[in-house]
Amino acid sequence: MIEKEDPVISEEEAAQYDRQIRLWGLDAQKRLRGSRVLLAGVGGLGAELAKNLILAGVKGLTLLDHKQVSEESCRAQFLIPVSAQGQNRAQASLERAQNLNPMVEVHADSDRVEDKPDDFFLQFDAVCLTGCSRDLMVRVDQLCSQHNIKVFCGDVYGYYGYTFCNLGQEHNYVEEKPKVVKPSSDSSDGPEAKKAKVDPNETTMVKKTASFCTLKAALEVDWTSEKAKASLKRTPVDYFLLHVLLKFRTDKGRDPDPKACAEDSRLLKQIRDDVLEAMGLSGDLLADDFISYCFSEMSPVCAVVGGVLGQEVVKALSQRDAPHRNFFFFDGRKGNGMVDYFGPN
Repeated sequence: MIEKEDPVISEEEAAQYDRQIRLWGLDAQKRLRGSRVLLAGVGGLGAELAKNLILAGVKGLTLLDHKQVSEESCRAQFLIPVSAQGQNRAQASLERAQNLNPMVEVHADSDRVEDKPDDFFLQFDAVCLTGCSRDLMVRVDQLCSQHNIKVFCGDVYGYYGYTFCNLGQEHNYVEEKPKVVKPSSDSSDGPEAKKAKVDPNETTMVKKTASFCTLKAALEVDWTSEKAKASLKRTPVDYFLLHVLLKFRTDKGRDPDPKACAEDSRLLKQIRDDVLEAMGLSGDLLADDFISYCFSEMSPVCAVVGGVLGQEVVKALSQRDAPHRNFFFFDGRKGNGMVDYFGPN
């Protein structure tokens, strides 16, 4: 991570960010204003995340994407003009992204993220990876963990979406809590009067610390251990679905395609069986109907998952409020999401 000067909020910025400064404070906004973020993958989820970070007021955002604009790209995200088909996705998204907030430095990079050397990632305070292979995410996550750079991963597959974050072994943050008023020592009104009470009109800032593991550790849980078996019933099946979809991406170099629905559905079932067998788990854990809901990026799901992921990046960079530790799973069929931790305690 590069060394940076203490950011200063100008009068113009204070007016621009007035509402959020009132929400999370000037110090948090200063930390955001001094942060540079890399966003790899400017698909539907990437566009939502870019919008949220630019509006929040980070110092700089680099859009990294080597893919060309397709018809599906135009449907899945709103930063690309309809007339931009055939152009690079990052370059085509640049103008509209910059117009969201001229105070943020937005850059476009059309290189492949896989071709970037390690030093490239070290110039950022946070790295966000969408649409990337498992091997690449593991590589970048391990690199950034060694240099105190925050890592976020996320994807949307049809009705399903997930986010993952690794904020390091020691992430410090503050949380606003109602102030507890201690009773006076000379109170003679009985035991009730001597109990500490919460004052709803006053708050205090509490310093806290959270610890995170690497993505590799989070994905390599030993499900044959007695402890893991005991927790299986309360484990979201979305975690195992993620393994299946990442394996599909590794094997095919792409995500499930609606144009090859029959072939890809058959392959997804086979990968499901192979993945769960390798984990020592039954294939019945993930019902066959999952294949009907994991094709394409659906804009409403991108909006929800992108909102959550953007919130987590903002919280991490501003060191304000408790972060999600470490996975968030969203199921658009049920309209709900959940946070769960995977990895060594």
